[in-house]
Amino acid sequence: MAVPAASDAHIRRDGDALVFAGALDRAAAAALWAQAAAQLPGVQRFVLTNVTTVDSAGLALLAELAARARAAGAVPRVEGQPAGLADLQAAYRLTPELDFPA
Repeated sequence: MAVPAASDAHIRRDGDALVFAGALDRAAAAALWAQAAAQLPGVQRFVLTNVTTVDSAGLALLAELAARARAAGAVPRVEGQPAGLADLQAAYRLTPELDFPA
């Protein structure tokens, strides 16, 4: 199995938001998971305005974070529409809030 290349993606907490930047791809998902999960309590927004692209691994990261936020009582919103996100949401039948419809 090949090791993913280093990622240029990063994340920071800004008030009630997790702010992502760079490409949310396989390497980013692996690199950012622990940091994102640690910063998740109290998050209401995922800001993707500085994200360049999202692949299926990046979508999985975002969807899992959104599910955990919902489980903690939040109703997370997604801000921004990076390349790849809309197509993947449609392919996986996810709502704009990265949830599976009931």
